[in-house]
Formats: sequence, C-alpha cells, structure tokens
Amino acid sequence: MKGEVFTEFLSMADKNWGENSVDAVLNRCPLASKGAYSAVGYYDSSELFTLIGAFSSETSMAVDEMQRRFGHWMLKHFVESYPDAFESKTDTFSFLESIESEIHAEVRKLYPDAELPTFVSEFPETGVMLFTYISDRNLVPFCQGLIEATFEHYGERAEISVDTMVTTPKTRALFTLKRLGTL
Repeated sequence: MKGEVFTEFLSMADKNWGENSVDAVLNRCPLASKGAYSAVGYYDSSELFTLIGAFSSETSMAVDEMQRRFGHWMLKHFVESYPDAFESKTDTFSFLESIESEIHAEVRKLYPDAELPTFVSEFPETGVMLFTYISDRNLVPFCQGLIEATFEHYGERAEISVDTMVTTPKTRALFTLKRLGTL
C-alpha cells in the first residue's frame, strides 16, 4: 500500500489526538516499518489495520468509525493534492464513475504494481447510483467516508446505504447512493 495513505493517517491522528498519542501508539505497535513511513514508499496493508486498531483502542472510537473518518480526511487530501481530478467533474456521480476508468488508469501508469480496488458504477434510475467496491482489503467504512466526503465536496446531499459481503480473498460492498439535492 502506498505510503501516502500511512503518512496521511498519522497526520490525521496527530491533528486529532496529538503527537504524544501518535508516539505512544507507534511505540507499542508491532510494525515491520517501525512506523517510519515515506509518502512515496510501499508498506504492507496489514500495518494500516494495526494502526487503525491501535488508535481505535487509544481513543475508544470504533474501528469502522475510525476508517470512515479517515475516508473524509483522505478526500480532503486528494482534493488538495489532485485538484484537476475534481475540477473536471461537476457532481459526485460523475466523479465516482470516473475513478475506475480515469483515475485508476492514471495511477496504474505511474505505479504499475499498485493494488487498487475495483469500482463498478450502475445507474438503475435517475438520481440513483449503485457503486460496487471490490478489494483484497476490507476498507468498506473508509470507502464510505470517501463517498460521504465527495458528496460534501460537490455540495450535494445523499442517502447512502451499504451492503457488504466479505469473501476470501475479496471484499465486495454495494453502495446505493440516492441523490437528495444540494446542501
């Protein structure tokens, strides 16, 4: 997993719970990297799950809620770091639909070994999107946070429901997104 994810998670933790909390968690976690991450490096995704679990214990926040909030954090980071990807789209549905065909296509050009989730978009009726997440990693709440934050970014309101099926080796989640209007 790209180091950018780890550095941003630790930035979120530092902002929300402070440097002492981050140091304490890093010191007690059994991490192959010893908690030293570079945004351009690659690390085993198990370390992210270890960190999320440790901060969940440290803060008494449920693991799923920690992932969901991290999704919100990462969306803000993506908007700041890759503004063109967001500016070229006018709404949440068009942005989400572009992830697989445009954004992930560009990521694969830069990082051919990247292990990215797969997203499938369907539109069964006006104002409704079925957005399927398929991944080797069970980051469904993180994905939900990204989706929620994307609606906020585009100034839209939505009803979001998720149906998750964890199978080996893939996790699949079907997000049903119903657009409700603007904020």
